[in-house]
Amino acid sequence: MKKLLKSKKALSPVVAAIILIAVTVAVSIAVAAWMGSLTIGFMETTELTVVDVDFTQLAGTPLVNDQMNVTVTNSGTSAATISQVRINGNTITTANWALDSGNAAIAPGDSDYVEITSTWASGNKYSITFFDNTGTLIGSFTDTA
Repeated sequence: MKKLLKSKKALSPVVAAIILIAVTVAVSIAVAAWMGSLTIGFMETTELTVVDVDFTQLAGTPLVNDQMNVTVTNSGTSAATISQVRINGNTITTANWALDSGNAAIAPGDSDYVEITSTWASGNKYSITFFDNTGTLIGSFTDTA
């Protein structure tokens, strides 16, 4: 009987360990990918994409270049509420900018115009940035007047 048990062949311990490690790594990668795809669906993002900036003059002010019309599109997954606008790092007061639609927020996939009353000079670069109510940057664009 002892001779019968000794003659059985089996995997060597090294090969068995390598197979176990490979299976463990493969399963952990599959679980990580599955969990990653679940969390992406639950995360909401707010992002404004600036489509165009139009530097214009208001009627009745022929000597002053004083308005920027910024076309923005919400490319995020949640509504974008602009609470602060900065031009070249300087905060523009809320009395000097407004959404053309009059809405408080821009829905995902929608576009709107942000009318900014601020002087500008032809040939100068202007960096326009938008922030939400938490102070998070939600969009920026640089253009030359």
